[in-house]
Amino acid sequence: MFRFASPEFLAGFLIIPVLFYFHFRKGKQQAATLKYSNLDLVKSAGKSRWNEYRNVLFSLRLLVVVFLILALARPQSGSTHQEVTTEGIDIILAMDLSSSMLAEDFKPKNRLEASKIVAEEFVKGRKNDRIGLVVFARDSYTQCPLTLDYGILLKFIKDVKIGIIPDGTAIGMALANAVNRLRDSKAKSKVIILLTDGRNNAGELDPLTAAQVAKAMGIRVYTIGAGKRGSALYPVQDPFFGKRYVRMPVEINENMLKQIAATTGGKYFRATNTNSLRQIYKEIGKMEKTKIHVKEYTKYKELFVEFLWVALFFLTLEILLANTKFRKLP
Repeated sequence: MFRFASPEFLAGFLIIPVLFYFHFRKGKQQAATLKYSNLDLVKSAGKSRWNEYRNVLFSLRLLVVVFLILALARPQSGSTHQEVTTEGIDIILAMDLSSSMLAEDFKPKNRLEASKIVAEEFVKGRKNDRIGLVVFARDSYTQCPLTLDYGILLKFIKDVKIGIIPDGTAIGMALANAVNRLRDSKAKSKVIILLTDGRNNAGELDPLTAAQVAKAMGIRVYTIGAGKRGSALYPVQDPFFGKRYVRMPVEINENMLKQIAATTGGKYFRATNTNSLRQIYKEIGKMEKTKIHVKEYTKYKELFVEFLWVALFFLTLEILLANTKFRKLP
């Protein structure tokens, strides 16, 4: 960054045309450096080829004036520094690992794989937010505590699979576990994104009671019901025929999920395929934006001394040439 601290001195450039005017008007009427009573001897010596370049002296004087004016205008170079402060959000992803998440109504494979892919995309799109992962089926466990290390979080998301927790759907316990992870959070915004494809059928805690606890702690819950409307194909392992598919109804307690979201100031979403699930996460991401404050500072360095040195150089050169190569004889 470059600027002039006293730009009003740049008006001094108006003197340049005046100097040009007087220089060319004066022409050859300059006084001789040495005076002689008889010029015959000097004329016989002939003209020096250096006379053709006498305007060099005038050019050097102009350069002296130019750099003196620039020095008076106080040229400065600046370097900019930014002070960035962020207000991050603490987010817990609560993911259903019940066997019904194997239903193949979501591409590329099933509901769980689609949920993992979209969750990974969501994590990669965040900055300065602590994110954790809670998984649940009949019980609920913390797969990854709140962290800024997105690399390790993505690895934990990739590793989750059906069967690591006994089958069931303990939505109330999942909420309680996620709330507990956010209990000591100092973030101004605390969020739970709970994804499930069923009804609460396990655990000792009612989901609406857990929602009241979340509300009391200032935690906002976004709920997502995952599954196409009607029925979907589920893979079943048959001891005689191997893997086969059965069509089963999609049973999501939407009223309960809506109540949980409304109680905590969040919102309920229904995802019927991978694309709609991706759009839901994008919408939540827009609603829960990290606040970034940027203060910019500029430090300037004075450059007028360098310009003065250049002016002095041209002045010295002009004096030397005027008294040597360009010394005028009558």
